[in-house]
Amino acid sequence: MNYAIDFPATPVLPVAESNKVFPVGRIYCVGRNYAEHAREMGHDPDREPPFFFMKPADAVVQNGATIPFPRATQDLHHEIEMVVAIGKGGADIPEDKALDRIFGYGVGLDMTRRDIQGEAKKMGRPWEMGKAFDNSAPCTLLKPVSMAGHPAKGAIWLKVNGAVKQKGDLAEMIWNVPETIAYLSRLVTLRPGDLIMSGTPAGVGPVQRGDKLEGHVDGVGDLTITYAR
Repeated sequence: MNYAIDFPATPVLPVAESNKVFPVGRIYCVGRNYAEHAREMGHDPDREPPFFFMKPADAVVQNGATIPFPRATQDLHHEIEMVVAIGKGGADIPEDKALDRIFGYGVGLDMTRRDIQGEAKKMGRPWEMGKAFDNSAPCTLLKPVSMAGHPAKGAIWLKVNGAVKQKGDLAEMIWNVPETIAYLSRLVTLRPGDLIMSGTPAGVGPVQRGDKLEGHVDGVGDLTITYAR
């Protein structure tokens, strides 16, 4: 194909124990999918329908990177999440068939400019600029289902400069992974290459220049990101 402009390459994530890479298409994020996190954000954790927001594919950052502190914020927050990588797409996917569409899993961070998000909420405006900014989706390599299985329980945690800030269990998700995929596929047609960030446990909080973030999901992997001073 002969593009009219210079076009960046498709963002990719490495695949564990392989020389292959996973092309990243769209990034869907599930909001308030752990009850304690919903409470800390001032919302009722009852089982309301899930809601979603998006990040651009090129917000992905490779594991181990040192990244610049984002512009236009004085209140950057960490949100550790398990990432679900879609290998087979579809619409109206039945819940009992949803796991068949998954390629694998990773560990990710939904970095959030909380001050920008909060101001947008107050004014009744979209809050994409609080979520969908440069380098806002650090992620590990992807571990295929053949290696990871389908994690439904196990520890998920985040440390900042060695101190535990977030800690939960995958079993505490309000909407589990099959339910999330089934619901989302009724709203959009999922495509191979889509990522779903499955929500964060309680304990979200601020990140400063120079901070080292270490995230973990049992059976999936470990993520390390450092913010430049």
